[in-house]
Amino acid sequence: MPIHPTALVSQDAQLDSECSIGPYCVIEGPVRIGSGTVTGPYVHILGDTEIGRDCRIHAGCVLGDLPQDRAYSGDVTYCRIGDGTVLREHVTVHRGTAAGSATIVGQRCLLMAGAHVGHNCCLGDEVTMANGAMLGGYVEVGPRAILSGNVGVHQFVRIGELAMIGGLAKITQDVVPYFMVDGAGTCVGVNRIGMRRAGRSAEDIADAILAYRQLCRTPGSLQSALLQLETSLSTPAGRGILQFMKTPSRRGFHLRESASAIP
Repeated sequence: MPIHPTALVSQDAQLDSECSIGPYCVIEGPVRIGSGTVTGPYVHILGDTEIGRDCRIHAGCVLGDLPQDRAYSGDVTYCRIGDGTVLREHVTVHRGTAAGSATIVGQRCLLMAGAHVGHNCCLGDEVTMANGAMLGGYVEVGPRAILSGNVGVHQFVRIGELAMIGGLAKITQDVVPYFMVDGAGTCVGVNRIGMRRAGRSAEDIADAILAYRQLCRTPGSLQSALLQLETSLSTPAGRGILQFMKTPSRRGFHLRESASAIP
């Protein structure tokens, strides 16, 4: 286990013999780091933080620090980062607020320079957050979702699987799985390319397009749109959209369509 001589490692830490700790790193408290994980210089990992195998943590990251939440009262909380995740320069991931709660980053995620994951967020596998993207507390991000540069996401928002959000967007409501939202926070179509790359069938894509047209283009209430879709959607993607829409939302949904939306 190569630990640079300038690194400071707590006796409470459990580091796999095949991980690597770079110069001037500080490993503080009961941190656990898996095999093959490499930390660059000036990384600070603290608290009850667990990092999986084969992760790459670049210079200046801070992982598992106290939540930026006035409700935090000093309880033991957690930070979990999955296997194969890459955290670029100066990424911050804070641990949970309520006793026993956790902030979770899934496997094979890519968080680019300056991204921030607030307390009690939960990221699915293969999520991409571009430079400067920020998540408030309790945000949920589905697998393979993409958040472009400097996106800001309000606390308690949910972002669905394979959703794609444009740069500089202010996301204050839930984003439906597979939908694309532009920098102005309006819907612009379905992430067809992303769905194809993820191996989704033509039928899945057709159901996502049908849901988009019903939810974003058809006049009427949300309830009537969901009733219509209940009888129309049959694929895994379609049923996933329905399940997402039926799950209680604290913020409502981004369903307003841009004038430049793709059919």
